[in-house]
Amino acid sequence: MHNLGTGAAGTAADALAPLSASAMDAAGARQATLTKPPGALGRLEELSVQLAGIAGTVPPPLPSPAAIAVFAGDHGVHAEGVSPWPQEVTAQMVANFCGGGAAINVLARQAGARVVVVDVGVATPVVAHPSLLDRRVRPGTANLATGPAMTLDEARAALDVGATMAADLVADGARCLVAGDMGIANTTPAAALVAACTHRRADEVTGRGTGIDDATLDHKTAIVEAAVARCSGMSPLEVLAEVGGLEIAAIAGFVIGGAAARVPVVADGLITAAALCVVDGLVPAALPYVVAGHRSVEPGASAALAHLGIEPLLDLDLRLGEGTGACLALPLVEAAARILGEMATFADLGIDA
Repeated sequence: MHNLGTGAAGTAADALAPLSASAMDAAGARQATLTKPPGALGRLEELSVQLAGIAGTVPPPLPSPAAIAVFAGDHGVHAEGVSPWPQEVTAQMVANFCGGGAAINVLARQAGARVVVVDVGVATPVVAHPSLLDRRVRPGTANLATGPAMTLDEARAALDVGATMAADLVADGARCLVAGDMGIANTTPAAALVAACTHRRADEVTGRGTGIDDATLDHKTAIVEAAVARCSGMSPLEVLAEVGGLEIAAIAGFVIGGAAARVPVVADGLITAAALCVVDGLVPAALPYVVAGHRSVEPGASAALAHLGIEPLLDLDLRLGEGTGACLALPLVEAAARILGEMATFADLGIDA
């Protein structure tokens, strides 16, 4: 049982169906007839089969337009000095997203994707904007170094925010979803979630985030190690509440909601990878709907993807977050669908394959 309750995330989890095996078989068979040597398009061929299974049709519909939801939240563990940036930067970056000046806005414009910003837990006031949705569960989490980051009800509420957001974007015409994040100090709860879910040591999954020095990294790693030790014997939802973040929980719900709506969900870096570890514990049937956009340089991202058996499309040494790496992968996702739908077969040319 997912133990998500009767809210949006629980409803989405109950509605989840597996990928269509018949569509995937038909997609694989069609790939074998296209005018190219078998397997010559490598990962794009595998991705096209996955997209067919997600949609249940061959060829799959184009995963366009895409919608990017940037979930923003703050973290009580910031008080432990794990980030050199002041917490107020979270709210300032929310304003930047709304104004169209952040990296994700630039890349979204290039991809023709829509950006929606969701305040699920920013600690400081943010200025109202048409692109900003106020879905604040609480003004930042509690300090995970000294106790639970949030209650179980708060974790469920944040999961529901994400699931509702996914359903709303798909209802509004989105055919592909991207999860983005913003939250100063959020690589600390992300590392803790990855360590707890993958059973890796804290020093294997804790990275430098926005660029901390060696002493701060040692301090951050010790905080992650101590927090994860409290998670022994806990359920996935309890782990999320104990050491997670509001935006991480919302992203997990977003993935579950996107899967229930049968659209591909393109994952970004460490924060999304931590959310995927949560999804794996709560609703593993949602993971086949996920496409990993890129491999972050944060060590926890690679540990999470390896644990989940997901291979990313790109590896560009990125570590920004916001959904940037996932957004860069959108043309590849669309290319996979187009290859299967638009490329000629040998039969079309009158050639015996």
